[in-house]
Formats: sequence, C-alpha cells, structure tokens
Amino acid sequence: MKNFNIGKTVASNDNKIFLIAGPCQIESDTHAQHLAGSIKEICDELDIDLIYKSSFDKANRSSITTKRGVGIDRGLQILNDVKKKFDLPILTDIHETYQAAEVAAAGIDVLQIPAFLCRQTDLLLAAGRTGCAINVKKGQFLAPQDMRNVAAKIASTGNEKIMLCERGYTHGYNNLVVDMRSLPIMASTGYPVVFDATHSVQQPGGMGMSSGGDREMVPYLARAAVATGCCAGVFMEVHEDPDSAPSDGPNMIRLDKLKEILEQLVEIDAVVKRSVV
Repeated sequence: MKNFNIGKTVASNDNKIFLIAGPCQIESDTHAQHLAGSIKEICDELDIDLIYKSSFDKANRSSITTKRGVGIDRGLQILNDVKKKFDLPILTDIHETYQAAEVAAAGIDVLQIPAFLCRQTDLLLAAGRTGCAINVKKGQFLAPQDMRNVAAKIASTGNEKIMLCERGYTHGYNNLVVDMRSLPIMASTGYPVVFDATHSVQQPGGMGMSSGGDREMVPYLARAAVATGCCAGVFMEVHEDPDSAPSDGPNMIRLDKLKEILEQLVEIDAVVKRSVV
C-alpha cells in the first residue's frame, strides 16, 4: 500500500476515513473561516481528520455567465489564512500547468486535478513535480482500471503521494451514476481512494445554464462507498445555505446535516475495516 501523510492526516485505505470538505468555491475570507471552523468543530468531536477544500477558480462551468470564483491571488491568501488559523491541511483545484508550482509555493498541501482534466499529461506531470499530495478525480468518461495509467503519469515524476477519487460516471444525458466496484478496483493500485459523495449526485448541465443535483442522495451513496471498506477518505462539499451558493448548490450538503452523516460513516468504516475480506 502506498500510504502517506498530509499534515497529521494519514492517507491509507486501511486507516480510518478522513474528510475533505468545504464550499465549492471561495466566497470571502469571512465565509471560508466560518465554514472551516464549523466543519473542524464537528470533525474534532467525531475524531475525524479534516482537509479543508475550496476552489479559487471553477473553470469547468456550464455557462460563460456562471460565477467562477475570487481568482488565484486572493484565493490563495484566503486559503492560507484558513490554514494558519485552524491548523488544517488545504486542498484546491488547478486547471493550468503554470498553476501547479504557484499553488504549491503558496503552501497548499493537496493539488486537485478536476475530472475533465484527469488525462491531461502535462498538467499531471506539473502537479507531480511539486511534491504535493495529488487528488485526481476520475473522469466521468473513464473506467476505474484506467486510473492506473493516470497515477503512473504522476508517479513518473518521483511523487507517489497520489489519491484516486471516484465522482460518478456519465449515464445518459445530465446524469451520473456510481459503480461501487470502481472503489476496490482503484484500491487495487495501492493508492488511497477517495469517494466524492457530492459531485456523484450532480446532474451536469441539468438546469440548462448550470448543473443540477440531488443532495438528498448524498448520505445513501456515502454509506455505500464507505461500506466497501476501500475508502481512505470521503469528499463532501458543504455550505450553510447551498441554495444561495454561487456554484454546485444543488449537490452540496447543508452544514447542519453534516454531523449526522459523518456519525454514520464513522460507524460503518469502523465495522468494515475490522473485518477481513
């Protein structure tokens, strides 16, 4: 198994699950600190390691009119303020090769490769060369066994701090489904596996000018994924008022629902990881 640490968090399919969570995109310093503090309080109570996630730019938008974010300079400052205040590792997306070194130099702990870009060789190599941990979203078009080749591109740089992330597969128009077999298949690579419970219920382009989603399905999919015993971590986008969020509101879970969901996931994870398959 290719296990590694992200700050105090152990990324391992055999270890207890950690949480990657935060709002889809950065809205303001005040908003980021409110959510980071609230999520951390829940995680501390449940003994869950937290990696705070938010994006300075959402480049893969349905429409040119959709809000993209605060930009790289302001975004990195806000994320670093969160990191210092709450002593949390930070994850954020990159979309361009030049962003890899800039984001890593700013102290970000985990670079995330968006699903649509998971086969972009130059982006994967640039991310790998930073030495940061990399979370690669499996493309909605990609078979889970093909993620072995994606990981190999990053590992060719000498960096094996790689996580493979399931976020659903395109099934017809404006719909995603999750084949839970993908989790043990990706875990067979030896790399830690993350399940993205909120983007898996997204309905891409489902609202015409933006994506839809069904947040009511998040707990069901999250429980099923953790029950495979193959998850190192769970990814959830969280917002105190998702319906007013600038992006991905329909599939983000409400902050006041987070604790209940996590309590169930911790119990399931403890049971399945005590069992020998």
